[in-house]
Amino acid sequence: MRSNHLIIYFCWFVSAIATFGSLFFSEIMEFPPCVLCWFQRIAMYPLFILFLVAPFRGNRDIQYYSIPFVIIGWIISLYHNLLHFEIVPEKLSPCREGVACSTVYIEIFDFLTIPMMSFLAFSFIGIGLLVFVKGKYNGEK
Repeated sequence: MRSNHLIIYFCWFVSAIATFGSLFFSEIMEFPPCVLCWFQRIAMYPLFILFLVAPFRGNRDIQYYSIPFVIIGWIISLYHNLLHFEIVPEKLSPCREGVACSTVYIEIFDFLTIPMMSFLAFSFIGIGLLVFVKGKYNGEK
C-alpha cells in the first residue's frame, strides 16, 4: 500500500473521530453547540467524506479540496480556544444568543476542552496533509 494513501487514511480517521465525537457530544450528551462549534463542524464534516472517497478514486489532488476546509476550521478553532482561555474577551464572541462560546462542558487534564479537541483534530489533519504534499512532490506514489 502506498504511504501517501496511509496519510489520507490517517486524515480520514481523525476527521471521523472529530465528526462522530461532535455528534456524540450534541446528540448523546445533549451539549448544545455554540455558533463557533457549528462553523467548525461545517469545516470538518466535508473532510470526512473527501478523505473517504479520495483513495478509492485515485485522487492524488485531495489537498486542493481539503486544505481550505482545514485552514478555515483551524482558524475558527484557534479563535474559539482564545475565547475559552480568556485571551479574547467574551464581548468579541459571535455567540450572542443561545449557548455562549465560552461555555466549558468538559475539561480533561485541565486543558482538553471540546474546542481544544477540534483544534487538535484540524492540526493533525493539517500536518498530515503537509506530509502528503511533501511526499507527493518528492516522488512518492
